[in-house]
Amino acid sequence: MSGDPLIRLARPEEFEAIDTLIRAAYTHDYGDKGHATDPMQFAASRAENYDVWVAEDASGALLGSVTTRRVGVPPLHEDVREGELDLRLLGVAPEARRRGIAAALMRHVMTSARADGWHTVFLKTGPGMTGAHGLYEHLGFVRTPERDGLWIGGTKVLDLFTYVYPLVEAPGAERLAG
Repeated sequence: MSGDPLIRLARPEEFEAIDTLIRAAYTHDYGDKGHATDPMQFAASRAENYDVWVAEDASGALLGSVTTRRVGVPPLHEDVREGELDLRLLGVAPEARRRGIAAALMRHVMTSARADGWHTVFLKTGPGMTGAHGLYEHLGFVRTPERDGLWIGGTKVLDLFTYVYPLVEAPGAERLAG
């Protein structure tokens, strides 16, 4: 379909616009949380070690973004397991909602993860982010409550939900015929 967004790596001159987009997306859904002090909240900081992806329309307007781990760098979350690709900060501009942008970004992540040899896509999301939960479940992600929480230094510091998407079947598992 010609309306599908182009998914590509962000360019350095776009980092500030990405920060604004992500802030607007999260503020739209969850209210203003104040100014971030975590360097991971800034696309320029994330792009030093991670891939910052953007979705753009035919005119080049940024519609959404997500950040994923690169092969060979530390995970974005402390409790990521071997072979899992984790992601953070999926967001869509409020004016671009309901156009499939978040789903397109997530499908890109899933396809890239498989191509790069990861066996699972792993993410954390806030308990109140019910719209995001619905998207992840629609895409086939499985809620894994035994892995909930944001962990820093082995201590749980925040309640977050965990979702995983297996890219390869576990040994002995059988796919259900659809």
